Amino acid sequence: MFIQQNFKKFFLFAVILVFGMVFLVEIVFADLTKQDMEEIRKIIKEEIYHVDKRIDELKIEIKDVRTEIKDVRTEMKDFMLWGFGIIFFGILTLVGFVLWDRRSALAPAIRQQEVLAKKGEAMERALRELAMKEPRFAEALKIAGLL
Repeated sequence: MFIQQNFKKFFLFAVILVFGMVFLVEIVFADLTKQDMEEIRKIIKEEIYHVDKRIDELKIEIKDVRTEIKDVRTEMKDFMLWGFGIIFFGILTLVGFVLWDRRSALAPAIRQQEVLAKKGEAMERALRELAMKEPRFAEALKIAGLL
């Protein structure tokens, strides 16, 4: 009930306000002559022309900004490609150096292992020959698992 009374008051106030504005506008524009209306139209057309001109200038500025952004993007793309190229070149160079260094560092160890293997084979042959001549020595080598 309270809401309905307030709504009625609000609705009545809105109707009075709208009609009051219509009459006010009519009173203000009723005193304007035809010459005044033409002058208002001329001013509005001039303002519209200036707004259109400014819009065209803004379009040109936007086009220039887009061109600059495109140029910066191209420069960044080129910079990134060069950067990644240099990084990959460095990585591949490092891998090549590691492989070369490993091979050159392992070569002496491999040679030493081959020499030790030859000496071990020679010692084994010598021990077998000695074991053929000495039966006690042969027995000791069998116990040790060398024969």
